[in-house]
Amino acid sequence: MRKNSIKNTRLSGEVKRTLSEIIRGGIKDPRISPMTTVLRVYVAPDLKTCKAWISVLGDEKAQQDTMDGLRSAAGYIRRQLASELNLRNTPEITYILDQSIEYGVEMSRKIDEVIGEMPERGTEE
Repeated sequence: MRKNSIKNTRLSGEVKRTLSEIIRGGIKDPRISPMTTVLRVYVAPDLKTCKAWISVLGDEKAQQDTMDGLRSAAGYIRRQLASELNLRNTPEITYILDQSIEYGVEMSRKIDEVIGEMPERGTEE
């Protein structure tokens, strides 16, 4: 199977959808923030491993608690994934904290600050 095959792309999308549903409704761990989003999933071509990029809205403690909760619930999540998806191998998921959304919000805020500090054009006489 090629690295970016159609089957692998479809499977990654299906794992992403199912993983989002499991995190949103299946896990009762209070450490996992309700504002957790699965941004991207990449399933390896051999179906043994999977990387999931997770975004958590909140402070540093909420992000760390959510990642700890997801890692401790790895067995439950993998079992639920196996029951939802009919795969030869259920991939072992590695969670990666993605902070790109926070970075974008921070950059947008800084740009707004700089624009707010600039003098208005056309007011010079």
